[in-house]
Amino acid sequence: MMLQKLNRVLGRVMPLLTPTSVVLGVLLSQFLNGYEWAVPWIFAFITFAGSLSANFQSLRHALSHPLPMILALFVLHIFMPLFAWGSGHLIFKGDPLTITGLTLAVVIPTGITSLIWAAMYKGNVGLTLSIILIDTVLSPLIVPLSLSLLAGAQVHMDVWGMMKGLIVMVVIPSFLGMLFNQMSSPERTASVSSALSPFSKLCLMAVIAINSSAIAPYFKSIDLRFAGIAVTVFFIALTGYAAAWLIGKMMKRRQEEIVSLIFTGGMRNISAGAVLAVTFFPSQVAVPVVIGMLFQQILAALFGYMLNRFELKPMLQKA
Repeated sequence: MMLQKLNRVLGRVMPLLTPTSVVLGVLLSQFLNGYEWAVPWIFAFITFAGSLSANFQSLRHALSHPLPMILALFVLHIFMPLFAWGSGHLIFKGDPLTITGLTLAVVIPTGITSLIWAAMYKGNVGLTLSIILIDTVLSPLIVPLSLSLLAGAQVHMDVWGMMKGLIVMVVIPSFLGMLFNQMSSPERTASVSSALSPFSKLCLMAVIAINSSAIAPYFKSIDLRFAGIAVTVFFIALTGYAAAWLIGKMMKRRQEEIVSLIFTGGMRNISAGAVLAVTFFPSQVAVPVVIGMLFQQILAALFGYMLNRFELKPMLQKA
């Protein structure tokens, strides 16, 4: 009961947790430096806990009705990477590390926390889970390939290292979470998921803080260039949510599918992206990724409010 109460409190303050964790990571960088080795293992736990609500049946159903998933993958891995890459070249011409950081921030798989937001605003939970799972399984191929195509000629990358990192942090824990769901009773799965949820959120704060500590020098010398990166990251992140909403409307999808598209298309597994950036790239590449942590949950709350204001309330009034 106490864990459930803690989980509800953490869920309500989620939009504030990530920026607070970034600030703590920067302020406490001298104490947190040296703990980077633990981040992939902490993140694997977060992924496992987030995947407990998924099973193979929901995945099979989504694959048999693939259009919404195709739309989500289009936003995630074609439209947004090209948009971020083009914006980077337009605004930061001649700065390949910043351009790579902007691109990395959007080629990583969709965020597990998109499930929380989709459920909160009456989205299709099965579809949301399936998009997360498919995108997660494909990420060891999509992320290195996208970065190689868009930034490979300018920045050295450890492609195999990135693939192994994504497999350990995301793919294997997701599969184990689904397997646990499949082999356990619904009551036991719900009990374990409920018990792990608050710890998962606290671990997410730890991951963000440790990753932020690695690039603390860039945050401690804020200048016009840093502000320009922050504004660009905010605009790119906002575009992801808006583009998913617009495409869902244009394709005349059902309301619950549009909600799922908005949150899966707008959110990213940004902590995994920060781990990759800090581990496999010069620290400057991580700056746009970590800045993205400041905005992601806040934008999710903003678009949730807009959904409630312009879509859900009018539907209830008509009913």
